[in-house]
Amino acid sequence: MTSTTTPAAEVRPSAPDGPAPSVLGSLRRRAAALSFRNIGAVYVWLVIVAVFSVWAPETFPTMTTVKQVLNGNAVAGLVALSVVPPLAARVFDLSIAYTMSLTSVLTARFLVFAGLGPGTAITLAMTAALLVGVVNGVVVVFLRVDSFIATLATGALIQSLITMVTDDSSITGVQLLAKPFANIAQLDAGGLTLPVLYLLLAAVAIWFLLEHTATGRRLYATGFNADAARLQGVRTDRLRFLTLVASALLSGFAGVVFASSVGSGSPTAGTPYLLSAYAAAFVGATQLRAGRFNAWGTVMAVLLLGTGVTGLGLATSAQWAASLFTGSVLITALVLTGGRIALPAMLRRRKAPPPAGADPGVVTGAGAVPGSQEEV
Repeated sequence: MTSTTTPAAEVRPSAPDGPAPSVLGSLRRRAAALSFRNIGAVYVWLVIVAVFSVWAPETFPTMTTVKQVLNGNAVAGLVALSVVPPLAARVFDLSIAYTMSLTSVLTARFLVFAGLGPGTAITLAMTAALLVGVVNGVVVVFLRVDSFIATLATGALIQSLITMVTDDSSITGVQLLAKPFANIAQLDAGGLTLPVLYLLLAAVAIWFLLEHTATGRRLYATGFNADAARLQGVRTDRLRFLTLVASALLSGFAGVVFASSVGSGSPTAGTPYLLSAYAAAFVGATQLRAGRFNAWGTVMAVLLLGTGVTGLGLATSAQWAASLFTGSVLITALVLTGGRIALPAMLRRRKAPPPAGADPGVVTGAGAVPGSQEEV
């Protein structure tokens, strides 16, 4: 009696059920990219748009409002982006508001009182901004003064210089309203002014620097652990110095754009932008690249806040409503996307009954005890 055997080569495993692991990985990555924790500001933004579209249906949901939000927040976006590189290296530059005011009044003074051309006036003003960045870098990096205190002190010195130059009065003149200086901020194409283009270019440049260059990786390494980065050969002091110089230059440029947009040099041009710049940068750090200060998250936060403030204006709300809205949205966005509450994580959490004999106060499998710091 002969028996038949199946050759090993003919034994084939059955096809696995369900999609391939690569497909599952791709789906998980897409789901993570669209999760509330990754782009929560976008969903909050959509809610804000929906609310104001119902509240002010005749004025808000129009293309004019879109252009108004972009044009009205371009300068704020430039100032917010100016703090992203220093923050990536864990350096605070609180002098950005004063640097912005300085270039605003210097440009106006050179144009109106000195009779210089726009190119020369802007070059001299930006040279002053460069000098501010160098001084900040020397004090913070070489003299080892804490950046928070150092830049606050240099800001006070800058403000005293501004007061000396302007006597706390805005500088006005027809030279500031004439072309070509007025075109720097007032020239538009399709309803969008040039500052929107400046914002886009600055965001692209910072995004490319931080995400696609070795310098960007070293900046993040410096911010996360400067000592470890230094041991790996990263020149952390040089990077911190350069971020302060870059911050001063970008905020100084924002001051020139501001002077061109309003037609005057204001001694307090940058003051309203300081808090909003840092707020946008920190909210932006919870978006797209959670835990990392990044360009597009910052721009997203600036436009989110700008949309709400514009909507309140179109809805003819009370004067104090804008400040209330800004503070409320900032706190809510930070708490829900990166704070202790972490709303999406709470909604996803499933409470499983503890096994027999287990301590009901301990969450098994999660490694956390309710009320402890490990609990999300």
